[in-house]
Amino acid sequence: MKRKPTLAEATISEERGVRYLHLGTPWIQGAMRIRQPQKLELEYIQRMMTWLLLRDPDHLPDTRCLQLGLGAAAITKYCHSVLRLPTTAVEINPQVIGVCRAWFHLPDDDERLTVVQADAARYVASDDQVANFDALCVDLYDHDAASPVLDDEAFYRACWRCLDDGGVMTVNLFGRDTSFERSAARISAAFGPNRVAMLKPTTEGNTIVLAWKGFDLPSRDVLTQRAEALHARWSLPAKKWVKLLSSFQPAVTP
Repeated sequence: MKRKPTLAEATISEERGVRYLHLGTPWIQGAMRIRQPQKLELEYIQRMMTWLLLRDPDHLPDTRCLQLGLGAAAITKYCHSVLRLPTTAVEINPQVIGVCRAWFHLPDDDERLTVVQADAARYVASDDQVANFDALCVDLYDHDAASPVLDDEAFYRACWRCLDDGGVMTVNLFGRDTSFERSAARISAAFGPNRVAMLKPTTEGNTIVLAWKGFDLPSRDVLTQRAEALHARWSLPAKKWVKLLSSFQPAVTP
């Protein structure tokens, strides 16, 4: 019988107006500026929203969002309350869900928000989720935050399955870790050639990988136009994202 994973205790800390989520260690699992609870506080979390650059603006109002790994609920709140899009978040740890509702302004479920306590791998592998989403954000680290909890090709193929044509996935990886090339190569194997790109690492080493389904990467001019619109509407640093974006070609076997 397969053992259930040991789930770390969710705790919080506060410093200089920012509230942080921890899972049994000092490692930061998420953050919220207390006086601006909808703001995307951490840079890598902002970059997880790079999928907006690849999403056709005409289809943005119909975008169905999925987050695997709730963290401090920053992306979930932003998609639901700022972008006002139908949003589903999957989190295995019930304590994380409870702490996010009590301390990080995660609203109760409503007609646009569903928070599911479940294993992310099982959720995306379900036949019920085929082509159910258009924007998928994957940020799955345990309390050690050493490497992604789910990171094999089968998992990324399941992610591909749950995206509709025109869908985009962003994944948080550690770009300075030796496992980065292997992880990105698995994503490329699942999504196909010329369907993966990456941003340069943040100062902390987080590298956001993008993968997409059913379309070619828009030209740099189109991406720049979309970035200007995103900045004007939501003050997102999207013009910087375009500058940091480059294609990914696997150099290792996944």
